Amino acid sequence: MPTEVKPAVSDKSQKPQEPDTDVHEDPNEPAFDWMKPKASGTASGAAPATTATPATTATPATTATSETETPASGQPESRADRKAAEAADAEPEPPLFADTLAGGATDKQPSHYSEPLPTSALQVRPPEDEVARRNAEREQAAKVKPIGPRVFQVLLAVFYPVILLVLAVRAVTSPLFLWVEYNRPGFPGDGYGFSTDDRMTYGSYAVDYLSNWAGPRYLGGLVNQDGAKLFKDSEVAHMADVKLVILSSFGAGLLLIILSIIAILYLRKRSNGGIRRGLFAGSIVTLVIIIGLAVLAALSWQQFFTEFHRIFFANGTWTFSLEDTLIRLFPGQFWIDAGIVIGALVFLVATLTFIFTWPTKQRRGAGTAVDEADASGDDADADDAESVSNEPADIKR
Repeated sequence: MPTEVKPAVSDKSQKPQEPDTDVHEDPNEPAFDWMKPKASGTASGAAPATTATPATTATPATTATSETETPASGQPESRADRKAAEAADAEPEPPLFADTLAGGATDKQPSHYSEPLPTSALQVRPPEDEVARRNAEREQAAKVKPIGPRVFQVLLAVFYPVILLVLAVRAVTSPLFLWVEYNRPGFPGDGYGFSTDDRMTYGSYAVDYLSNWAGPRYLGGLVNQDGAKLFKDSEVAHMADVKLVILSSFGAGLLLIILSIIAILYLRKRSNGGIRRGLFAGSIVTLVIIIGLAVLAALSWQQFFTEFHRIFFANGTWTFSLEDTLIRLFPGQFWIDAGIVIGALVFLVATLTFIFTWPTKQRRGAGTAVDEADASGDDADADDAESVSNEPADIKR
């Protein structure tokens, strides 16, 4: 059986060659042709290759030419070229507000597309009767004033005379007024032996007791020069009642001052001229009260003094003899002078308040100007809203 003899492979035999895969030696590779800019003409680049005379070179040149022309026509162009072509083919888009551009010139053709305005909801104007109704409600609301400022004005007018009266009483219940009284000419002396210095010393204890927080022993423990008690128990008890009335009035006055300050701060923010009107009304009330009390006191001081004590003290607790210490320190003339000083202080302050808060034309005009400014501001807002509502309709026309 014949056997097949395989040729021996020697080291000198020729090895098969591997294909050349270097792409850098072929600049005309079709796969990278789209990355290069488009040539002005492919025919001019291929002309030298087609004019070659040797037959052996004609075929490769023709093949190269066909290879270079094919990518130029078949492969996609560069990205810049494609963008330029798309921009040339695309139709220019009109502006959003084409109908509202400069002047609405007649030589320009209107755009086929217009974006609606953001205020398109205002194009529908309400009926005339609705507009009139809203204007009437706005005017009525402007005329109606809130009740809060009026309440605080009334409170300020009511508190003012009480505050003035309490402050005047506080001025009288002081050692300064006591010193003026004991040293003024014409003040009656003590027929039972008290000198002016004795009166000033003992009277200062009595006045201080009315405004401090000491107990009845503050006066009950005092003794005169001979060692006897200065004040009887009935006198100490009456001074305790007077102290209760005085401290209560001072506390009420302090509370009313705080409330009046709150009212003033409120009226300063909420009501133009409200403080002035409240103080003006309060000064009138104060003048009426103080003048009425002065007339009653002038007609019959003794009756007036008696009725005043009956209001605040029980019967029989405020009557003393001429030998008692309270009468020797505070005789009838002292209370007449105290009443005159209290009435004069209240009358003077109330009169000054009345003068400085009188509603003159200038002061009334200041408040009216502010109110008119507020009203004009409301009218301006209404006019702006009306112009805005009319503007889209004018634009559409």
